[in-house]
Amino acid sequence: MNTTAMSPLAVTPLGFGPDLKNATLDPLNETACENWKEIHHLVFHVANICFAVGLVIPTTLNLHMILLRGLLTIGCALFIIWATLYRCALDIMIWNFVFLVVNLLHFIYLVYKRRPIKIEKELSSLYKRMFEPLHVPPELFQRLTGQFCNIQTLKTGQAYAAEDKTSVDERLSILLKGKMKVSYRGHFLHNIYPCAFIDSPEFRSTQMNRGEKFQVTIIADDNCKFLCWSRERLTYFLESEPFLYEIFKYLIGKDITNKLYSLNDPTLNDKASKKIDRQPSLCSQLSVMQMRNSMASTSDSEDGLQMFLRGTSSASSLLTGPAERLP
Repeated sequence: MNTTAMSPLAVTPLGFGPDLKNATLDPLNETACENWKEIHHLVFHVANICFAVGLVIPTTLNLHMILLRGLLTIGCALFIIWATLYRCALDIMIWNFVFLVVNLLHFIYLVYKRRPIKIEKELSSLYKRMFEPLHVPPELFQRLTGQFCNIQTLKTGQAYAAEDKTSVDERLSILLKGKMKVSYRGHFLHNIYPCAFIDSPEFRSTQMNRGEKFQVTIIADDNCKFLCWSRERLTYFLESEPFLYEIFKYLIGKDITNKLYSLNDPTLNDKASKKIDRQPSLCSQLSVMQMRNSMASTSDSEDGLQMFLRGTSSASSLLTGPAERLP
């Protein structure tokens, strides 16, 4: 009787075996994708094509980020249409709306950064001749010329600087229009033409020594217009822009070299000065700074000036190649 009484209890767990097995296999059958659903609407596929095209755009293309964000925006908009009209899936619509807003804002920002920068007509020639060849962006040039500088004018005969009177610590200027004449104790040294620094040697020398005066006289030989920076504010700005700081170092060094060539050959005109495009040496910079800023302290007479001019002329003849000296 014990055996008969226990048999139903022994059979009962075995009876549940097939049911448990079926219960565990049913979910597997549902994820096995035996019956594929029909293909989604064309809008769904066009949205994915936009995503695919946007992701394969090469980064070497100039507008690749704008195109990428634009295609992602279009794809998200198509996904919203598909989820709303054909899928009726609220979660898909909400997520793609969020992605749409993010990509659209980024797209607008990129297009805004690519907007054409309007440079003033008076400064366009300066930018094209001096800054554009060195790959300075227009927006950076606009920041450089739009905050702490102004355009000033001088009439014929007016002085930009007087020797032993005008301080060199106040400004840095570039001539935009006209011509200026540089002289020392009444002796003509060289001319300054448009798109050239007016006081580059003084700016270079006063980086180490403050409180100096101009050792030359600079007079407008024509009606002149020049761009003038506040030296102190320009220095602070260049410290925050390392790229532009290096550009200014190069341009000022090159300008000093051009002035040295003009000193050796006072007949050097504006067209000839444009052809001088070489990295200035330390010797060249020191020579002009010595002439423009320290000559008064080393030469107290007319003979000192003549000796310096003869010395620079000799140095110029040494730099001339053998082929140039042949008749």
